[in-house]
Amino acid sequence: MALHDLGAAVRRLRENTDPAAAGLPAGRRRTRGLRREELAELAGVSADYVRRLEQGRRHPSAGVVTAIARALRLGRSDYERLCALAGYAAVDGQVPREAGAAALRLLERFGGTPAFLADPAWNVVAVNGAWLALQGGGTTGHARDWNVAWRTFCNARQGISRTDEHAAGFRAMLAARLRDTSLRYPADTSLAELVDELRSTSRSFDALWRAPEPVGAYENRAVFRHPDGGDIRLDGTLLEVPGDGLMAVVLTAAPRSADADRLGDVVRASGTPPVVRVGQTGPG
Repeated sequence: MALHDLGAAVRRLRENTDPAAAGLPAGRRRTRGLRREELAELAGVSADYVRRLEQGRRHPSAGVVTAIARALRLGRSDYERLCALAGYAAVDGQVPREAGAAALRLLERFGGTPAFLADPAWNVVAVNGAWLALQGGGTTGHARDWNVAWRTFCNARQGISRTDEHAAGFRAMLAARLRDTSLRYPADTSLAELVDELRSTSRSFDALWRAPEPVGAYENRAVFRHPDGGDIRLDGTLLEVPGDGLMAVVLTAAPRSADADRLGDVVRASGTPPVVRVGQTGPG
């Protein structure tokens, strides 16, 4: 019975949604509200999925419920009711952006290993001295300089390069994780603004947003070109920091390799501080 109630609620809300309010042209329509195909496009699911959902034959995930609510521009009460009918608690709040003392100590403990902390929207909040020693491209003065997704899709750093395969995998991972974050934090306006900017300025990001690619393990092999002309090849590892809701990205060189020796030399010569808090706007 609950699924039928959920389906009926979705259909009613869809039929009562003003197309213009959902960002669609009104035009001449045979039926009121949004068509199933339009809701499906806005929510990132198929029209058949919406049909089955409205017939009470699908149990959506919490993320799909939130995506439908955002597509329909629902108010808080309607969103909470949909969540309740689907058996979930409503999601709210802002993306966590503060690094606690323990997370900063973790960053410091990596010592000669480049690492940085990022929030779920890929805003870098702190870096360690080894990361600064790499000098992977200068800042541009843009407000989103310290956002990894923005630097990757809109203004890539010249001092960092990847093979086509690793670049494609890295972009797919960024878009997928950012999409999950937007579903978890639908009330975060700064996150919504970031996504809108990425979709409007980057065709590749918009394509990945509309049709997400399956992403397995985190892959981030990159070449850092130091200002003195030396290249350092590093592999990235993504670690979750549950207490603060942050991510730690750690870059390592192959053991006993020329890259490891080169990295050690660069870090020892840098004289950078152990940890530096940075803006919420990231290294690519």
